[in-house]
Amino acid sequence: MSQAQLTDIATFLLRLALGIMFLAHSLILKLFVFTLPGTAQFFESIGIPGWLSYAVFSAEVVAGVLLVLGVQTRWVALATVPILAGATWAHSGNGWMFGYENGGWEYPAYLTLLAVVQGMLGDGAFALNRSLSPSLIAEFSQKEAKQ
Repeated sequence: MSQAQLTDIATFLLRLALGIMFLAHSLILKLFVFTLPGTAQFFESIGIPGWLSYAVFSAEVVAGVLLVLGVQTRWVALATVPILAGATWAHSGNGWMFGYENGGWEYPAYLTLLAVVQGMLGDGAFALNRSLSPSLIAEFSQKEAKQ
């Protein structure tokens, strides 16, 4: 396997992990564990308007689905950076380790960095968007020209 293929697979794995994380944090944690009204209450308790929790929830669901499918990966990943930076801020008063009571800022900071890296890397393998990418169109055109 070439280095380019390995990079493509690694980028895909990162994209899949981020997408699943967003789906888990939105659908499982915010919707079923804390509930949406409970999440809104938490937002209000740290000085953020409660309505913003619904926007964050929606953005996380949409981002999760688009990342898993590989649709507009760069833009989606970069659009999640403010949400993840906000989560880092929300947990900053709880210490470094995410295992601390109420979770520290370690994990959200790490996820913020991963979203930036995903934005830099792009789609990776097995992305729906990939079928329309300029590099694949050029590769296909070169193969056709050789025939």
